[in-house]
Amino acid sequence: MSERDSVTKTGTTTVALTTDDAVVAAADRRASLGGRFVSNKDVQKIEQVHPTAVLTMAGTVGNLQAFVRTLRAETSLYGTRRDDTISMDALATLAGNALRQGPYRADQPTLAGVDGDGPAVYDLDAAGGVVEADYVANGSGMQVAYGVLEREQEAGMSLDAARRIAARAVDAASERDTASGNGVTLAEITGETVAFESYDDPAEVAEVAA
Repeated sequence: MSERDSVTKTGTTTVALTTDDAVVAAADRRASLGGRFVSNKDVQKIEQVHPTAVLTMAGTVGNLQAFVRTLRAETSLYGTRRDDTISMDALATLAGNALRQGPYRADQPTLAGVDGDGPAVYDLDAAGGVVEADYVANGSGMQVAYGVLEREQEAGMSLDAARRIAARAVDAASERDTASGNGVTLAEITGETVAFESYDDPAEVAEVAA
């Protein structure tokens, strides 16, 4: 096994989608070595990087943890210097610049949050590209997750509906992608707060929302 194969990766399925006034992000909880051996069954793949924004993480754990620290530091520095909270658009630009300049070439983060302009989801690529979208899936299970999002996401849906769709997308991907699994973490982001919940069985999300 090469050194690259032995690096802990999140494998992963992550999704994020907007409602009229909030964002829901979801991710599975499995980490693996080279995509073949499950090294951890309870990994947090969504991290808060802003008072009302999160980053979903798919890729190499160490790189992504460093990237989260960078965004948190820049958000704090902006607030200290300007006595204000950085906007989502500005944070997305900053994130893209950091990806282009940093050692994150194989990583697939998604930035999701809410500011005065409303909810926003940004698909970030390793070359520094920033694309805003109503919904985004990333990671090794993204193709299956996108199938669920394309079929079920719709304008004006409720927060509960978004929670159910996000959980179903991760669950469907986990059925086919061996690098994804072990439940789901959900993050609800509004203009005031970020709230996290974890479920061993994604089907439990529908029961809670019902």
